[in-house]
Amino acid sequence: MEISQQCVVALTWTLKDTLGEVLDVLDESVEFLVGGQDLLPVIEEALQGHSAGETVQLQIEPEQAFGDFNDQLIFLEPRNLFPPELQEGLTMEGHALPAGCNPDAPKDALYTVTDIYPEHVVLDANHPLAGIAIRITMKVEGVREATEEEIGRGSAGTGFFRIQPFHAETPGNDTLH
Repeated sequence: MEISQQCVVALTWTLKDTLGEVLDVLDESVEFLVGGQDLLPVIEEALQGHSAGETVQLQIEPEQAFGDFNDQLIFLEPRNLFPPELQEGLTMEGHALPAGCNPDAPKDALYTVTDIYPEHVVLDANHPLAGIAIRITMKVEGVREATEEEIGRGSAGTGFFRIQPFHAETPGNDTLH
């Protein structure tokens, strides 16, 4: 079966920056709905017409993926507003920021703690891949028809590089999928 709209594709991939540094490796296949909300449009377009066993290589510019880095999405917040166990790399949803944080910080954003200093914490609401051109080598591990439920939901249950928030009691995870 060839990849087309409204099908589910199982992928593995290696993601690198333009200097060849590996950013992410997905070595166990994950299913994505083509024609839904799981994949970036540029990736869906590149996959069209391919079948299981094929490899697709693609360079994706920031404007086709996660946008340019926006320094307006960096916030310095007082360290005393956060628990002592706060760690760099932890992510939190904007609506869960402690009381007293900058009221201009978007509530619908996902923040990463990038630096912790004695007096303040640096929160970054940019996607970790914002401003980076990426090279992705994908292997199509399988293709199948999407179920009505997947089509209705617009997803096979996963999103492309969707960063999930962690809870303070859960150890961090530096993967992007």
